[in-house]
Amino acid sequence: MFKFFQLLFLTITIFSFSGCEAVKKTTGNLNLFSIEKDKELGLQVSKEIESNAAQYPILPEQGNERLYQYIRKITNNILNSGKVKYKDEFAWEVKIINDSKTLNAFATPGGYIYVYTGLIKYLDSEDHLAGVMGHEIAHADLRHSTRQLTKMTGVTVLTEAALGKTGAVKDIAAALVNLKFSRTHESEADAESVTYLCGTTYHADGAAGFFEKIEAEGGSRTPEFMSTHPSPANRVTNIKKRKQEMGCKGTHSNKTEYARMKQLIP
Repeated sequence: MFKFFQLLFLTITIFSFSGCEAVKKTTGNLNLFSIEKDKELGLQVSKEIESNAAQYPILPEQGNERLYQYIRKITNNILNSGKVKYKDEFAWEVKIINDSKTLNAFATPGGYIYVYTGLIKYLDSEDHLAGVMGHEIAHADLRHSTRQLTKMTGVTVLTEAALGKTGAVKDIAAALVNLKFSRTHESEADAESVTYLCGTTYHADGAAGFFEKIEAEGGSRTPEFMSTHPSPANRVTNIKKRKQEMGCKGTHSNKTEYARMKQLIP
């Protein structure tokens, strides 16, 4: 028992001295990670991902410069909306995973963003992809991953990760990549995507386009990461309602350029 309290004290000390946000409740969740720890963990996770080519075949930038420039342009449009809280603190680096069968995108703590070619091919316009990317950026910006990790990961693992133990870092990296967010976090990210896009020229309800397409197909290609989340129909309704409430005026979809970029995918 004494060792447990020593360990608990060490954990709280490590995270508390990293910043005043290390231990507090946000939207009903405790987060033991500071902003600096989000950044450090995100960097470690990105290294784990990029060293695992079998599971995460990163599309090389050489020879795919135009596609990367295009995806980063969308990212920058979102970041420059003036609504991303940690725009200047997090890395916001973008990589494309060359997997045409997977409809997915995700962002690690600290803003390392991964977009699958399958998702890019599946969508029909730039504002739809911007909506999905805004959703993933929101998960990082609202610090959902580390809030969720604090809830599901033991104090021992968090302490070992803070001390730089490789095994613990790998465990957390694996947990992050396969993390399923709560319904509350998904709803928050949907809403924040609208907020971000409302500050751009895009249709602010761009994320709804993805869910509308999933719904139109009867859910036959519903991504596994959406399996326990609110239904596509409910999400479309909520996203469009938020856009209306915010009075967003953007009308940019850019289907023509988007179609050209899809043709560049190997």
